[in-house]
Amino acid sequence: MPAVVDLAAMRDAMKALGADPQRINPLQPVDLVIDHSVQVDEYGSAAAFMINTELEFERNKERYVFLRWGQDALRNFRAVPPGTGICHQVNLEYLGKTVFVSRKTAKPSRIPTPSLGQTRTPR
Repeated sequence: MPAVVDLAAMRDAMKALGADPQRINPLQPVDLVIDHSVQVDEYGSAAAFMINTELEFERNKERYVFLRWGQDALRNFRAVPPGTGICHQVNLEYLGKTVFVSRKTAKPSRIPTPSLGQTRTPR
């Protein structure tokens, strides 16, 4: 969250200086997986997950609206809201990338990840 606040502040500064605020973006792709707060209001029912998720969004609406702005305004930034899954599961199943293509060389490169083991860059 603090990084997105910093990026928003830098955009405000660019605008105040008469420059293009849209030039301020993360240089590398960033995924922010938002975990839920440790608060349980409902339990032991089929509706517990839905009720607790709705309350989470109500309590933290300002935070989630701001992060949604960041996702829409910033290139290379995605925010994954609570209720999507366990953080590690979300990272592995939805966000984890192991092959990237360089814009400069158009060559693919693999990134080693602790969850998938070591990989080597293709030749």
